Amino acid sequence: MERTEVGALVRSAVDGDAAAWKAIVEGLGPLVWSVVRAHRLSDADAHEVYQTVWFRFAQHLGRIREPDKAGSWLASTARHECLKVHREARRLVLTDDPQLLDRVSEDGVPEQSLLEAEEAQAQSERVRWLWQEFEELGDRCRQLLRVLIASPPPSYQEVSAALDIAVGSIGPLRQRCLRRLRARLEARGTM
Repeated sequence: MERTEVGALVRSAVDGDAAAWKAIVEGLGPLVWSVVRAHRLSDADAHEVYQTVWFRFAQHLGRIREPDKAGSWLASTARHECLKVHREARRLVLTDDPQLLDRVSEDGVPEQSLLEAEEAQAQSERVRWLWQEFEELGDRCRQLLRVLIASPPPSYQEVSAALDIAVGSIGPLRQRCLRRLRARLEARGTM
């Protein structure tokens, strides 16, 4: 969404326009999700943060000084809420429940199920390697790449606000991170 469009929608939402509110949530919701996902919260915590961000936005809707920058406001608020959840987290719950870790469809003929299971296992292995190498990149690269894969992609101003990175540094940092990831995958022989 363009900043001017966001600003106009925020002003309309302040005046009680439900369609404008809906357009804001639909247009900027993916940005909020990308910031939340970048902080790697549990599903429950991620949904809680997402709801909290929109609740805070609704609370402060009439007091937002620069309506055109509502995306940046939402990204910053999402980042702060995620950091608050991380600070409050006391323990990590791990599971070894095979039903949660390995769900294979039982539909279809046995041969097809076997072929699908083997392909799924190969794909799972490729994805596991990718994420292993991704985890070795470092915090800054991981956060940046997670935010940049949002759909629709956030603007560099929104990324800057969400991750506290200068706008002019985002492109070069992204290139370095992707080169590092590619080199790691090539060294592993997965590319």
